Amino acid sequence: MYEVNLTDSYFPAMGEPAPEPVTIGAMLRASTAAAPDRAAMKELGFDGAVGRVWTYAELLQDAERLGRALASRHGPGARVAVYANNIPEWVLLELACALADLTLVTVNPAYQKRELKYVLEQSRSEAIYYVADFRGNPMQAIADAVCDDIPAIKHRILLTDHEALYAGEEDGRLRDPEPSDPVQMQYTSGTTGFPKGALLHHNGLVRNGVDVMARGNVKAGDVFINNMPLFHTTGCAILVLGGFGVGATMLLAPIFDPEMIMRVIAREKSKFIFGVPTMLVALNDAAESAGVDASSVQSILSGGAMVAPELCKRSKEVLGAPVQILYGQTESSPVITQCWPDDSLEDLTQTIGQPLPNVEVSIRDPETNQPVPVGVQGEICCRGYLVMIGYNDNPEANATAIDKDGWLHTGDLGTMDARGFVKITGRVKEMIIRGGENLFPAEIENAMLEHDAVAEVAVVGVPDEKWGEQVACFMRAAGDEKPDGATLKTFIRERLSPQKTPAFWIWVDDWPLTGSGKIQKFKLRDAFEKGAFEGRMA
Repeated sequence: MYEVNLTDSYFPAMGEPAPEPVTIGAMLRASTAAAPDRAAMKELGFDGAVGRVWTYAELLQDAERLGRALASRHGPGARVAVYANNIPEWVLLELACALADLTLVTVNPAYQKRELKYVLEQSRSEAIYYVADFRGNPMQAIADAVCDDIPAIKHRILLTDHEALYAGEEDGRLRDPEPSDPVQMQYTSGTTGFPKGALLHHNGLVRNGVDVMARGNVKAGDVFINNMPLFHTTGCAILVLGGFGVGATMLLAPIFDPEMIMRVIAREKSKFIFGVPTMLVALNDAAESAGVDASSVQSILSGGAMVAPELCKRSKEVLGAPVQILYGQTESSPVITQCWPDDSLEDLTQTIGQPLPNVEVSIRDPETNQPVPVGVQGEICCRGYLVMIGYNDNPEANATAIDKDGWLHTGDLGTMDARGFVKITGRVKEMIIRGGENLFPAEIENAMLEHDAVAEVAVVGVPDEKWGEQVACFMRAAGDEKPDGATLKTFIRERLSPQKTPAFWIWVDDWPLTGSGKIQKFKLRDAFEKGAFEGRMA
């Protein structure tokens, strides 16, 4: 823990002097030089069996091969999209893009046509690297249908077709990007309902991942499971780049299957677990029901929602390690604050920890943009190496997100105590956090307004014991027709991915409004919690 005694809610950059900025390629080469024969990545099957294995030397070799192939068909700075589930080729493509000075655009494998089309066009991607299908989603067919209408897409390549994937490796030459150059574009939505592409740079992603792993006590040679989706910053930055940056061995899980993961932890002696609270509940249940040995686990990281004291205590008993909460967002590469392993139960369950090394954090008055006294609520802001380059082709959003002094405004409300520990108290944004995944009401509302029966719609997050929050969709009918929930679910699933599908469909006759005529969503949420709509759900 950093020892401070603050009076204002401003935490200065602390820790060891900041290391020299680094690229992803330089990080990988350094880890390879330190332990070329150590296992870097092991592929897990759906049954937990180990498939292909890469040492650090082999990982670097294959990443450089693919990097040369990419460089043979894409110019410096080109954007290429990856539309795939957790497979080793995803990781190799991530590393290869960095070595070829390309920007990897990460795409949720659950995306449907309209979502994929928006990302490909907004990012100005010139290629898509995909898989045929995953969990019933016909991804190749979706991508091909979308790309037929996007002339800018020059290449469509299956990640599993190695002949096509590595074609041109003899002709391409690796490039030497700067640590501040863009290397990934990850999409995060806002209150407008239009996703924004956050451009992230080499140094931010590498340093952030390494610092998170270091505070989680993950060291060279440690084994850990990556069961987070690779399209998330957590999966591809904290765990992939952070894991490789500290010289650990990553077991890449194709899917989150708690029973399988617990069996692998016992067999492979995994020392580290990352999971949102809903995942931790499932892992605890699986460990207890199967009676597996989880004694190898030394640290557990969690984010996306606060961990209840009961879950923290149970995880300590069942999995044998404390749960460290971390907090961040895509725009900050992604982690801003993190608890320490030896923090008190109160700090572990009621705060989001102290800032990471070399990161400034301030709680600022939304009106004056000045730090507030300790204990006073304001907007959580951060500054330092971790801040994104900016949103792609969105100067208006950039001006709102990053002020003239370099502070990234998170949109979250919080407080800071005299020790520099931060608490989240609310959201400036209307984001819904369901099972650790950020959902944005306006995107769902825009899709629902395409239904002829819907005149007005308001999407609200409502409390849920399992998921943290669930999506409730309130609608005012355009006429006499009021379709039932099953019909509405089919409609929205044709437009958006499954996790964005509302759990509750509620027809209303009128809205609670502000004086200026805006819907007061907090009143809808409060009424829902009190059971006011139980007899009116579609």
